[in-house]
Amino acid sequence: MSTAQTASGAKNGEAWRNWAGNVTSRPVREVTPASVDELSAAVRKAAEDGLKVKAVGTGHSFTAAAATDGVLIRPQLLTGIRNIDRDNMTVTVEAGTPLKRLNMALAREGLSLTNMGDIMEQTVSGATSTGTHGTGRDSASIAAQIRGVELVTASGELLTCSAKENPEVFAAARIGLGALGIITALTFAVEPVFLLTAREEPMSFDKVTADFDELYAENEHFEFYWFPHTGNCNTKRNNRSAGPEAPVSRISGFVDDEVLSNGLFQVVNSLGRAVPATIPTIAKISSKALSARTYTDVPYKVFTSPRRVRFVEMEYAVPRAALVETLRELKSMVDRSKLRVSFPVEVRTAPADDITLSTASARDSAYIAVHMYKGTPYQRYFTAAEQIFTAHEGRPHWGKVHTRDAAYFAQAYPRFGEFTELRDRLDPDRLFGNAYLRRVLGD
Repeated sequence: MSTAQTASGAKNGEAWRNWAGNVTSRPVREVTPASVDELSAAVRKAAEDGLKVKAVGTGHSFTAAAATDGVLIRPQLLTGIRNIDRDNMTVTVEAGTPLKRLNMALAREGLSLTNMGDIMEQTVSGATSTGTHGTGRDSASIAAQIRGVELVTASGELLTCSAKENPEVFAAARIGLGALGIITALTFAVEPVFLLTAREEPMSFDKVTADFDELYAENEHFEFYWFPHTGNCNTKRNNRSAGPEAPVSRISGFVDDEVLSNGLFQVVNSLGRAVPATIPTIAKISSKALSARTYTDVPYKVFTSPRRVRFVEMEYAVPRAALVETLRELKSMVDRSKLRVSFPVEVRTAPADDITLSTASARDSAYIAVHMYKGTPYQRYFTAAEQIFTAHEGRPHWGKVHTRDAAYFAQAYPRFGEFTELRDRLDPDRLFGNAYLRRVLGD
């Protein structure tokens, strides 16, 4: 059976760390299976040895969803497109495939996902299992585009599910938190590749909140960033276009996406961490650094951006109708406090979906994400923000920092009991359990 080091450089018995560095675990051993049969054997062996087993992708979750002191499964050899079905417009992809590689491979085939998140470093299984999403008026999260799931259960058996085959598993496993089994492959709905025109421009906080309903209704994909300690926002509107392609120029892309959004942003955040009193001034400068621009390109080049500055993040989904009030309360809290926040607050939307534990399950949702630069104390800020989010029936992103537990989720999700009953059936001995799942799902 194949073994390999993790992305953090950890070997068997050594510490594993997530991307942000805020979660560490020390698995007894790591396994990098090269086939579904090897993965099934690894699950059976873990059970025989009395060890828990968890799969981990690129570690982009800020929670300990994948942490284990048992067997850590690395799916990096389970990659690539398994099948393209042009009649049904679906693609089946191995679980360890990074979204970046999937997006580029689909583009070469003249295909695309309908919607995607901002970061594409994650594996497809890791991204979907925690509910990764972009922004969309009509198109939902990556998991909502899944048409089939293949996973290894606690018994080591391979289970396939879809809307017609094992539908109760399909309803839950698209965002399964790693609690129901280890995903080996996913089938996504795709469509012919299309063009998006992106319009990015600054806008005041007062205007974007006053006009939010209109901006949301008029654009297929609308999002914005508010810079704390200022009244300034940057907005982005993505809409389908007949073309022609008009991509960001190499020089403009380098200046905006690499120098300003990554290089200079890294420098100013390091300065803010060292001298917090400078942050309000830095925020005013940062909020005006990026100029307005319009460009047209294939979807993954519009939806996604390079993100090299490391941070810790909390994100909550609130009912879309409650967004503006929630955001205004967040701004008021920051303005009144002595907090110093150097990262912008990100706001996106998603339509209701039918996934059991999706943050948009059965309700149109808006997402508010707060961030702090890596190494900066974040607890006071996140605690205050979380109090505001939960007062508005917020549902935290499963892969981002939060303090909620099973009792909270039983109230927040009408179908929470369906998920836990399914878990009792598929993993009664909690082979895939860990401390995070014990907190959020109960035991």
